[in-house]
Amino acid sequence: MSEKVLTKSEFNYLSQKPGVQLIKAGTYEKKELNGLLGIPALKSQIIDVPICSKENALSLGYFSMQPSEDFVFTYTYLEVKVIVKGKIVVRDDQGEKYVAEAGDVLLFTPDTTVIFDKESDGEAIYTGHRLPEPDFM
Repeated sequence: MSEKVLTKSEFNYLSQKPGVQLIKAGTYEKKELNGLLGIPALKSQIIDVPICSKENALSLGYFSMQPSEDFVFTYTYLEVKVIVKGKIVVRDDQGEKYVAEAGDVLLFTPDTTVIFDKESDGEAIYTGHRLPEPDFM
């Protein structure tokens, strides 16, 4: 997605000593996706946070979307998205609709293209097996 190229050594990773870390709600300010995706009417926000730099990189993120416009996203990595508030609605490339509500989990496998539906109105926390997307930091 991003034309920026970052290496694993350029991040401030969460996975550091001590072994337990508490991330308080609101610690990270999310970025608006409308400009990043070129969809002016889109109301959706995201932030990526790098967790570790090991062989299988892992990132944490916060995602929210308000009723506005659909947008397409292709997952090239494994991602687990936990809905914490409201609902996030996605459709797969076969037109199957998935309505995930608070407490539900969406699992996106590599090479999966979905449409985030304009009726979405919720918040989620996710982890992805990848380095963070520079545009989302």
